[in-house]
Amino acid sequence: MAQSPLGRTLLIANPAAHSGKGAAGADFARYFLGSFSAATRGYEVRLTRGPGDAVGIAAGAVGSDTVLALGGDGVIHEVVNGLMRLPESARPQLGVIPLGSGNDYARTLGMVKNDVEGAFAQLVRGSVKELEVGRVNGVHFMQTLSFGLDAAIALDTTERRAANTSQEGEALFITSGLKILSRAKDGFPCVASFDGEKPVDLKTLIFAVQVGPTYGGGFRICPDADPGDGLLDVCYNVKKPLFPHLLALFGLARSGRHARSRVVSLRHIRHAELDFAEEPPCQVDGEQLRGTRFVIDVIPRALRVVC
Repeated sequence: MAQSPLGRTLLIANPAAHSGKGAAGADFARYFLGSFSAATRGYEVRLTRGPGDAVGIAAGAVGSDTVLALGGDGVIHEVVNGLMRLPESARPQLGVIPLGSGNDYARTLGMVKNDVEGAFAQLVRGSVKELEVGRVNGVHFMQTLSFGLDAAIALDTTERRAANTSQEGEALFITSGLKILSRAKDGFPCVASFDGEKPVDLKTLIFAVQVGPTYGGGFRICPDADPGDGLLDVCYNVKKPLFPHLLALFGLARSGRHARSRVVSLRHIRHAELDFAEEPPCQVDGEQLRGTRFVIDVIPRALRVVC
């Protein structure tokens, strides 16, 4: 085995991830870390007990070299928010063992998905990259923030996962999308300002802010997003498409071809301020965020990530 980059390791696992497969994943983690002493310089495995638990565990990881998050994008989001509570000088590296239905951050990192053994093999031979995170109203995100119909779709998929739907990944996102899109109305009026530019009025149907290219289990909403460039990528509608056109854009987003449409605009930003006339659907890494005013920033090189 090449020299592992993990060092002293804290693994935080969501046992309920991927319809309960997280518990088996945590068992394998204990076996792997206990069997291959060269993988770490000591380890601890902690199981989460409910929503938000991983934030506090990660925030207490002072003295660890690496914190590994085992589960879906939800537990990774919590771990990232916990790590960001620590001063940069005391902040451990992040590693992910993706075990979920969306796994969009894993796609961004190029990690093997839903294969705990394969993820460990990748991590112990991995290298460390300095990557940015986003921040909105004090909440950090490692992959996606969105408003409007796409947020409503993401929140619907989260609710359906909690209800143990048999669908996952792209299929789950598509069926939720068809349900939400069929209810599309006039959008959510918004005044947006990017990087101190003159504010613009938008009727927001689609507004996504990305660290990495995908969300919803692989939809390439910001196909050129690079988590190491110190910028956030934004995709938003500048015109209100007719319903058939909206459905077409939804399909094209699977491969990123929606970016060619005159209905949407894509750009890179460091800072944005959004003021909505009424509270819009909003999600951050799949978690609901409430409000009408949102202040968004990028934090370059915020995390050292093993991948």
